[in-house]
Amino acid sequence: MATGLLTSDTSNQIVTTARTAIGDSLRSVTYFTRDDYEQLYLRDDLERDADLSTFIGHEWRGFTTAQTAYEGSELGDYNYTIRVFDNGFLIRVTNDREGVLVTTDGLTLKDFEEVATALNTYLEERALD
Repeated sequence: MATGLLTSDTSNQIVTTARTAIGDSLRSVTYFTRDDYEQLYLRDDLERDADLSTFIGHEWRGFTTAQTAYEGSELGDYNYTIRVFDNGFLIRVTNDREGVLVTTDGLTLKDFEEVATALNTYLEERALD
């Protein structure tokens, strides 16, 4: 669903960042804000039948709830979320303005940390622009 939220260079950079960290296990990449979203990548063997609007709404609320709930706790600042499903994983990297959802096949915790760090760095650099 192309909505024009991002330039094609920015879209490509986000997908490349995820693809570099995850490799062939990458299933999908979706960029989102509080009000809109754009699916940037979907692996060819997957169907385009996911209800992304509902996913995005849930993930945005989940981010704000987690950020508020754990603020000031001894766990430290919220960084990212991993969700585990029967057929894959979802990682959400979000800041106050925007976020990226990435779905994958099986990964190690180190792989999740690598993609979260890379995407977080990219979103932080965008915030400075």
